[in-house]
Amino acid sequence: MPQNIKKTEAIMTAAPVIPVLIVEDPAKAVPMAEALVRGGLPVIEITLRTERALEAIKLVADNVEGAIPGAGTVMTAAQYEKAISAGSQFIVSPGATPTLLDIADAFADVPLLPGAATASEVMYLLERGYERLKFFPAEQAGGAAYLKSLSSPLAAAKFCPTGGVSLDKAPTYLGLPNVLCVGGSWIADAKAIANEDWAGIEERARAAAALTGR
Repeated sequence: MPQNIKKTEAIMTAAPVIPVLIVEDPAKAVPMAEALVRGGLPVIEITLRTERALEAIKLVADNVEGAIPGAGTVMTAAQYEKAISAGSQFIVSPGATPTLLDIADAFADVPLLPGAATASEVMYLLERGYERLKFFPAEQAGGAAYLKSLSSPLAAAKFCPTGGVSLDKAPTYLGLPNVLCVGGSWIADAKAIANEDWAGIEERARAAAALTGR
């Protein structure tokens, strides 16, 4: 089944930046998400890199008005199903496999943003009906210059570059014709979450929400 492009693009264009988060303590997920939403970043990607990430997603889904929580670093069908059960409204993967795309077909109402880093990977995803993709790892895979070079031959693909993207680098990506948003961890990194720096997270979220391309 092809990607629900309209629904996926709505998530990607809700704000110029999708925070990519590693949450160790679920008790901190709600105030963290509230700070992000207040700052203008409603789409929140909580990566499945910690033992209690699914719990954090569920708490945000159940308790934070205006938040659009999703699960990142999803690599298996089991993770996909658990993430949706926890309340994820979108799924992000670092790459794509036939198995992952098959399970995505079974949950078409929850968009998958699959990762790609090469022209061949993008072509494969386009062949499977996916036109809204994650470019990962963005900086390590060639950065904005490389991504720009894909815009003409693979014009149907639009991206969310993630991986090494910072506040300073984000505008360059956002100025590309094939970029809809960027993903970044600088807004709410592990230290800020651990220190409960909600004011700082909100301030960085406001700065990120105001970003435009250049």
